[in-house]
Amino acid sequence: VPNRNSPPAILLRESYRDENGKVRKRTLANLSKWDSQVVEGLRSLLRGGTVSPLPMEQSFKIVRSLSHGNVAAVLGSFRNIGLDRIISSRPSQHRDLSIAMITARILHPSSKLALSLLVSEETTNSTLGQELGLKTVSENDLYAAMRWLYERQPQIEEKLARGHLKEGTTVLYDLSSTYYEGSHCPLAEFGHTRDKKKGKRQINFGLLCNADGCPIAVEAFPGSTADPATVDSQIKTLRERFGLDRVIVVGDRGMLTNARIQEIKADPDQLGINNYGWISALRFPQIRELHEAGSFEPELFDQMDLAEISNEELFPGERLVVCRNPFLAEERSKKREKLLKATEKKLETIKHAVMREKNPYTGADRIGRRVERECAKFKMLKHFHLERSNASFNFHRNENSIKEEVYLDGFYIVRAGRVGPKEMSSEKLVETYKSLSKVERNFRAIKTTALQVRPIFHRTEDMVRAHIFICMLAAHLRWHMEQKLKPVLFYDEVPGGSQRKNPVQKAKRSDRAMAKIASKKNEDNLPVHSFETLLKDLSSLSRNTIAPAIKGSKPFFKLTEATPIQQKALALLNVSLRHVPGCTQ
Repeated sequence: VPNRNSPPAILLRESYRDENGKVRKRTLANLSKWDSQVVEGLRSLLRGGTVSPLPMEQSFKIVRSLSHGNVAAVLGSFRNIGLDRIISSRPSQHRDLSIAMITARILHPSSKLALSLLVSEETTNSTLGQELGLKTVSENDLYAAMRWLYERQPQIEEKLARGHLKEGTTVLYDLSSTYYEGSHCPLAEFGHTRDKKKGKRQINFGLLCNADGCPIAVEAFPGSTADPATVDSQIKTLRERFGLDRVIVVGDRGMLTNARIQEIKADPDQLGINNYGWISALRFPQIRELHEAGSFEPELFDQMDLAEISNEELFPGERLVVCRNPFLAEERSKKREKLLKATEKKLETIKHAVMREKNPYTGADRIGRRVERECAKFKMLKHFHLERSNASFNFHRNENSIKEEVYLDGFYIVRAGRVGPKEMSSEKLVETYKSLSKVERNFRAIKTTALQVRPIFHRTEDMVRAHIFICMLAAHLRWHMEQKLKPVLFYDEVPGGSQRKNPVQKAKRSDRAMAKIASKKNEDNLPVHSFETLLKDLSSLSRNTIAPAIKGSKPFFKLTEATPIQQKALALLNVSLRHVPGCTQ
């Protein structure tokens, strides 16, 4: 229809007869804003033709198919917990790249080169780059974002602490290590390897978690740093950076050693932590010392599993909770016997080498060094009598020493300072100490195939620290997702599992969790997953770019239909899917 000096209007009109039988016309819709190819397609349909002469299956082309469900789940959770705003309140490319690196640690842990291909428009296989509005990303862009993120680490951790820590709370702390490929980073030093990688330099990192096991802060240390030497740094972080006046620090017996606790007691005002409490455990020599002092008798624990004692001479001002676990006693007995037999086998080999007629192994000092070299790793030489000279060697078990150790099998003692009975009962002290397993669970996630912090290839100290920080943030995000996804995971939804008489007894899964494991179904009769396999399942929910086989037509986006388990997972995460790519810019 002519429209004066403007382009002609395109109207959809129909003819009809009025009451008098006169033919009239009325407008049903104004199609002026439609694309010309769509208008022509409609004109063809109204005339009884077809839009395309091709069969239906050939009338559309899937131009591209990208994994979207897993990306939407992780990015949606990222935004739901406000982690994007914690990183930076202002949108920027550095923030988007940081989000991409953290998200990719959960989805596709890989190198920065692989990540640059993953988020770039031409080489991606997921919608991660589309959702963050990224086009082409280089390695240098990612390294620049890492530096930007590392500079913001103190502020980010302080915000996390404000949301997850409060005065008087319990803080879980532990140290782990990962091996390093190369020799240029000053943090990489030879030290105790927890990854069983001999000849590799190590980098240590300490993880601070709240009482529920949610990662809050991380700090990297040189690989030769001993566990106790990192405690002061963490206390300083809690006191000065997080501004907490009252905290109970929980660490294992190798972390909060007797020497470290004595230093805190001797000079409590050095760090301003005179209100800080601690929960740890005693080493075996200390347990034996308490037994020899008459502080507890093992026979009494035939009728009980735990009892609180005190010894002002050895541990002044501290609460001591003696625990006996019969299952632990059985495991230690079996392990000791295996180690004793392994030690005997090595000693027998050395004995034959000394006693052989041809080219015998001689020299008392030389024999002693070989014994230490080959047997010290089993830590059982204390249970053997060794007799050696320049030309002879013999050994036999020290049964008295073994009996003394067996007598205390299954015993462990939890120690606590500046934690009163009204604040925590004896049972609560044991339960809190055993909650360190939550930190170990985070370490397993960070170090294994879940987030793959190891091995580290970065050459500079700042990049290594940034890499570890990114993995910690990914562990923080994963923790939040796991809490919400428990109904569709193999996780136990009942806090603490099945009820126990006391926390000394071995933890067991609840009946509800055991039913899930047995049937592989949840209460909604949906299949249950591990966290990793659930993300793989969600990755099959793809965003497809579809182009009609019509000249000049524009492609459109269409999502794969979600399965019931995918719908359930997304609903638990409070994430809704979008057909059209999003952009934060």
